[in-house]
Amino acid sequence: MHLKRKVRLGMIGGGKGSFIGAVHRMAAALDGQTELVCGAFSSNPEVSYESGKELYLPDSRIYSTYQEMIYKENLLPEEVRMELISVVTPNHVHFEPVKMGLEAGFHVICDKPLCFNLEEAYILFDIVKNSDKIFALTHNYTGYPMVKQAKYLVDSGKMGKIRKVVTEYAQGWLSNSIENEGQKQASWRTDPNRSGIAGAIGDIGTHAENLGRYISGLEMESICADINTHVEGRALDDDGNILVRYSNGASGILYASQISAGEENNLKIRVYGETGSLEWSQMEPNTLIVKWLDKPTQYFRTGSHDLCQHAVLHSRLPSGHPEGYIEAFANIYRNVSYAIQNHNTGYKNDQSLFDFPGIEDGVKGMEFIYKAIQSGQENKKWLNFKN
Repeated sequence: MHLKRKVRLGMIGGGKGSFIGAVHRMAAALDGQTELVCGAFSSNPEVSYESGKELYLPDSRIYSTYQEMIYKENLLPEEVRMELISVVTPNHVHFEPVKMGLEAGFHVICDKPLCFNLEEAYILFDIVKNSDKIFALTHNYTGYPMVKQAKYLVDSGKMGKIRKVVTEYAQGWLSNSIENEGQKQASWRTDPNRSGIAGAIGDIGTHAENLGRYISGLEMESICADINTHVEGRALDDDGNILVRYSNGASGILYASQISAGEENNLKIRVYGETGSLEWSQMEPNTLIVKWLDKPTQYFRTGSHDLCQHAVLHSRLPSGHPEGYIEAFANIYRNVSYAIQNHNTGYKNDQSLFDFPGIEDGVKGMEFIYKAIQSGQENKKWLNFKN
């Protein structure tokens, strides 16, 4: 590892009143590998300035627009200017900042989903592939130690051939039309002009899709989706139930709902193989349950001695001390920071601490959104991803 200094971070979005912006900043700061040096925190210049001052940034590094930030930071000496841009805006303001940042020579980390529509996703894919810059997408649930352990068990063949993948992400916070009551997070997530073609499927269904693909290693071959909007007057979906056929012949079920009253952030996954199965829940993230066909159920716990290298390297605390959402998010930021710090030393040869979602995950997520919504609108339900 060639750790010489902190990575200098600039943020687009995430100003006062933003939930996800604060999460990104806490995650980026947790391991001491990044330093926030500048930002364009809001489309409102006054809010951007106020947000920057609350974060103790100098006036000269608080910008009114992301265009101004990228342009002016590029004029600064190399040893001063930002190196990594964090894009934490609503979906419709992902594409241009990511594109402009990469083309200006900065590394980029972006909140999910990748962008507003599929056309933008393909454009960004080409830009990233033709760039030598690092791009990461914050599918943060892949950062949990027990998710790493689950992936290891599947990859090692210990579960046998995978036959079934069941993922679910249940929330209840949109059970009522709070978007009409001034709730900021609800208002943009239910607005087609800011969220895109999907509501719940884009917001949390993509997390379920990504987690299932990450752990199982399988690609979706076709899906059959039942997409619903239960709250009267809502413009986008708030519930979806999807049958999946995977590339190896496995079957799957994916359920994403934001009108499941009483649920918080109940993301779960179960993967069934020929010889065993595993179960993990974001509400109890320190435990991975493994059930075997011919021996007793096994419990893996964060911090215990019998974990794989990936799980150990993504744990910070001794066993019995809970690690959760921020720590999992921080694992992505830490790994991206290490990758940037080792950018010219072939970091891709060592995946232990350079494991984070990338542009392929972003494109796969956008393709999933489009196929799910299309399937939900058509009478011909089974849709292949190759079509």
